[in-house]
Amino acid sequence: MSKRRGGWVRRVQATSNAMDIEDGLFSRTPREIARGLRRSVMTSNRTKGTKFQSAMSMLDWFINRGGRGLSARRKAALERAKKELRDLFGKPPIQTRRHR
Repeated sequence: MSKRRGGWVRRVQATSNAMDIEDGLFSRTPREIARGLRRSVMTSNRTKGTKFQSAMSMLDWFINRGGRGLSARRKAALERAKKELRDLFGKPPIQTRRHR
């Protein structure tokens, strides 16, 4: 991640009304990312919707906005973190559509 982009992510995290997350969280393993997000939402008063929705929203936000330019390998790891997050919150896996 470039210095410029990293600064943007930090600035948004510092000035937004979003929950606080640990520094470097999104560079960890998928399981550690999911656990860190869960820990953050469970202790935060700055969440909207359910705790699960807030955690998934932060992960999606990083992938879609803060994570531009991610390698395919890193993006795949972040997508695996979504599955881990669903497991931690006891949510069923997403059913994917198959084309016939």
